[in-house]
Amino acid sequence: MILQIVILAMIAAFLGLRLYSVLGRRAEHEEESIPNRFDSSDSTHPTTLAPAQRPVQQLRPAALEGAPMAVERGVQAIAAADRNFDITGFLEGAKGAYVMVLEAFWQGDRETLKELTDQDVYAGFDAAITAREQAGETLENRLVRIEDAKIDMAELVGQTARIRVSFRADIAAVTRDKDGNVVAGSLDDAIEARDLWTFRRDVRDSSPQWVLDETDEA
Repeated sequence: MILQIVILAMIAAFLGLRLYSVLGRRAEHEEESIPNRFDSSDSTHPTTLAPAQRPVQQLRPAALEGAPMAVERGVQAIAAADRNFDITGFLEGAKGAYVMVLEAFWQGDRETLKELTDQDVYAGFDAAITAREQAGETLENRLVRIEDAKIDMAELVGQTARIRVSFRADIAAVTRDKDGNVVAGSLDDAIEARDLWTFRRDVRDSSPQWVLDETDEA
């Protein structure tokens, strides 16, 4: 019960903070500085210090820990095209999107899914929800925790930024029939889910909104 309250509180918090203004944007409270931004200066390093002269940890945010150099180059290209982009804030927002999209899908909330996904991804979710409704089935799923979230790919193609995030999460899943009987799963045993979600945004767009462009299993 406590875990469910915590999860619902997380979802409400992300909704209250407007996910769209979180993904890829700097935090509004500048006094709570996020270290290692690509486009910000650290107080201990003068702004005239060339990037090549800065310590490695200053150039590589924690959000990119363990990521290949190709990913870092992609992130740098996106940051150069959009000076408001912040990879640390993006990753936190992506986690929020993961929670919101899963909850919306489980609850059959098409309106929320349409706002957070592109047409192709939405069509897939919509078809699955429709099949579930026709079968008279409902999902009683619960996201226990996000174990890990890592930037798996980042690229700027023309003016389109695409970032893929690898998620590893524990999910308790139950499917009930039209009479409320459990036909699959158990809330007592969480299973590990591994997903690859790609988010997309036009860097010329004045809106800070990123949309879920692609989903796959890791």
